[in-house]
Amino acid sequence: MKLNGAQILIDCLQKEEVEHVFGYPGGAVLHIYDALEAQDKITHILVRHEQGAAHGADGYARTNGKPGVVLVTSGPGITNAVTGIATAHMDSIPMVIISGQVPSPLIGMDAFQEVDATGITRSCVKHNFLIRDISEIAITVKKAFHIATTGRPGPVVIDIPKDITIAQMEVEEYPETIEMRSYKPTIKASNRQIKKAAEMLASSKKPILYAGGGCIIGNASKELREFTRMLGFPITQTLMGLGAYPMTDKQSLGMLGMHGTYEANMAMHGSDCVVAIGSRFDDRITGNIEKFCPTAKFIHIDIDPSQISKNVVADIPIVGQTKQVLQALIDQMKDKKLEDISSWWSQIEEWRKVDSLAYKKSPGVIKPQTVIEMLYEVTKGKAIVTSDVGQHQMWAAQYYLFDEPRQWINSGGLGTMGFGLPAAMGAKLAMPDRDVACVTGDGSIQMMLQELSTMLQYSTPVKIINLNNGYLGMVRQWQEFFYEKRYAMSYMDALPDFVKISESYGHLGIRVEKEEDLKPALIEAFNQKDRTVFLDIVTDPSENVFPMIPAGGGHSEMLLAGRDEMVSKDETDFNAV
Repeated sequence: MKLNGAQILIDCLQKEEVEHVFGYPGGAVLHIYDALEAQDKITHILVRHEQGAAHGADGYARTNGKPGVVLVTSGPGITNAVTGIATAHMDSIPMVIISGQVPSPLIGMDAFQEVDATGITRSCVKHNFLIRDISEIAITVKKAFHIATTGRPGPVVIDIPKDITIAQMEVEEYPETIEMRSYKPTIKASNRQIKKAAEMLASSKKPILYAGGGCIIGNASKELREFTRMLGFPITQTLMGLGAYPMTDKQSLGMLGMHGTYEANMAMHGSDCVVAIGSRFDDRITGNIEKFCPTAKFIHIDIDPSQISKNVVADIPIVGQTKQVLQALIDQMKDKKLEDISSWWSQIEEWRKVDSLAYKKSPGVIKPQTVIEMLYEVTKGKAIVTSDVGQHQMWAAQYYLFDEPRQWINSGGLGTMGFGLPAAMGAKLAMPDRDVACVTGDGSIQMMLQELSTMLQYSTPVKIINLNNGYLGMVRQWQEFFYEKRYAMSYMDALPDFVKISESYGHLGIRVEKEEDLKPALIEAFNQKDRTVFLDIVTDPSENVFPMIPAGGGHSEMLLAGRDEMVSKDETDFNAV
């Protein structure tokens, strides 16, 4: 039986058990859309902007662990998706992006809607392909899904010219397995390194476990919990690692880094042995690298060898899957006698007493921290929470105590405004029976607001928690601290009526201006199981995110709300937001 290239492509996606494709049609992919329409196994989600397609597929993948799939046309279709592709790349999210291309004879001729898709995306994908012949489609799709989901996951782009989607050939069997000579990610860690790590752990007097997003992506939460509880060590988590270990557990010190807890950062600073598990020591975690963990030795576990010793030199590097490495360490540590770390825990408890997340309430205004605490209470800590980027993201990370993996969905590495809403849509499609809340701000929400239309069309009822302070909050905070309160272009001077906008899209809108109305509004929103509800919550415009490590500072130089006075610094001292 002969099929055209588009039909073969869709058949390959079915063989990969793809259930949802996020996309937007255009001239170069019309044959693919025609083939999509002729089948009923894959549901297409028609977004309103290609960036929304990429973020939607990203949120879907982060929530259920399956690769997200995106379908966009040539030219502006793929360029609009690049921000979402880069977001997934930075956070190691498995995605396959199919982009249409102009017909093969026109490539390089500046044809209508032609861009060099493989060239443009090269720096922000794990790999990309340009299909040159219809016979390459099946094997390329197999390679794409294999690369996207193995080793350190990431997005893979398949660029397919229109003439190849039109061409026909006899159908061949879709390959069940794939062998790639040039791509063989490390699976099993070195036993020698495992043993060396076990010896260091056993002799440590001030240890700390430092878990990152790799624990979640690598499905290692079960092993991480067993390992942590067996050792009795304190554990801290990165922004991307929240939920890998329960934040409500007594061994958890909360999040570390620029806006982490006092106890987490001080424990990192004072530690003699840091075990980094699926984390990459980025600048928001380390602060001033010269002041980072001055007395510690480092065990660094990661699937990606390029990340080990990239920013912080590892004393014991271990390349391998976090799940398998942790299980091997558990087996090694069962018969090990550990040092007494009771005095270390006593010191940590003293740091805990500082209560670094405490904040003062003011009459007549709603504090954003209160909103997140109330959200946690109303949802009993069980909701999937997506966020955009900025102050609201930090407050959500600090005050919503995530106890499960894949519960916290946010853009960590790239810091992409506009991510939260389409990601919430993707999360709801992945987990339709779960409550999904999108915590956002008045700046971020306007970047992808049009996806409210998509959410109505495909019945993805999420709850939007808009912390409306009238500012680009994190920009304003830095301008207050470091630019002598010159609030250049950070004030949102013409905000829309978000209630009316949400209603115009067919959703329910509720504006909250008084704290006493907050809990009833949240309860009402989550009682509306089949409707998207937009909660426009007017919050204190002057509130800042604390604790905070100022740029150039180390973990022991944290600034606490109401206890430290920020001073203006020259912009050369820090990396500006």
